[in-house]
Amino acid sequence: MDFYLGLLQIIGVHTLLGLSAYCVLLTGQVSLAQAGFFAVGAYVAGMLTVLAAWPLVAALAVAAIAGGAVACAVGFPALRVKGLMLVVATVAFGEAVRLFFFNFDYQVARGGIRIGPHGGEGFRQIRYFPEHGWSTLDVVLFVWSAVALVMAALWWMDRSRAGAVLRAVGEDELAAQSTGVNVTAVKVSAMAIGGVIAGLGGGIFAHYTTHIEHAQFGVVLATFAIAYPILGGLSSVFGTPLAVIFIQGFLIEGLRFLGDWRNLLFGGLIVLAMNLRPRGLLDAGSTIALKRLCVRIKERAGAWPQRVD
Repeated sequence: MDFYLGLLQIIGVHTLLGLSAYCVLLTGQVSLAQAGFFAVGAYVAGMLTVLAAWPLVAALAVAAIAGGAVACAVGFPALRVKGLMLVVATVAFGEAVRLFFFNFDYQVARGGIRIGPHGGEGFRQIRYFPEHGWSTLDVVLFVWSAVALVMAALWWMDRSRAGAVLRAVGEDELAAQSTGVNVTAVKVSAMAIGGVIAGLGGGIFAHYTTHIEHAQFGVVLATFAIAYPILGGLSSVFGTPLAVIFIQGFLIEGLRFLGDWRNLLFGGLIVLAMNLRPRGLLDAGSTIALKRLCVRIKERAGAWPQRVD
């Protein structure tokens, strides 16, 4: 049972990571900086709960703000370039953050031991959950509550004018600009929103793993971040968690019995999925079909004879 609860934690946190990239991809930009924002959130939240004894929710809020602030600072210079150059610029940023935490050493003595980030050895003793009596199920419920809140906010944004503007910039930047849209502000805002979500996800990640280190926040994690929304589809926010379940639940954990052979199948199955569903697992057609199904179910429920007491 603990294995499945742990898997739900992983899927939840990676869903937040994927949703952070989803915001940026809506504007037509491919950013590999999400792992860097994720790392910032992880270290900030961990230091606040371990070194400053902050409550978890407050620490996560500051971690999210820190991730958003860093993303905003990165967004202005990085978004002056496009396409492949933007990918290179954001990869460079992510690696700079990783190397910063590789060299970051800030420990304090407490209870006869030294705690805090310790360079290449990482940041241990992030034990908020066990020290406060949280069970594995409690952690899962907390993680998915955060995921539900973020998804609800993004779903609302998608249906608002803000979402329409983001998609307009992503589909045709020049056309959007000609209608008076401040393209730079939109792109930076999308980057900042993504940074907030990544910072939140990183903070939660640090607390359920209890130990973080620089190697966890490399290019592989950044690649996963953009793979989730691309594979899931950008037509709906619900495509990202589907892709996370497919990759983390099926490809990584479901094929574990194959041992090292699963690494050969991993890339091939993703390529196959992208060929079968080039617009994502949950494309516009699937979204419309689901909406029609919901309408039919609602109509049938309304037509069902009501019991009269």
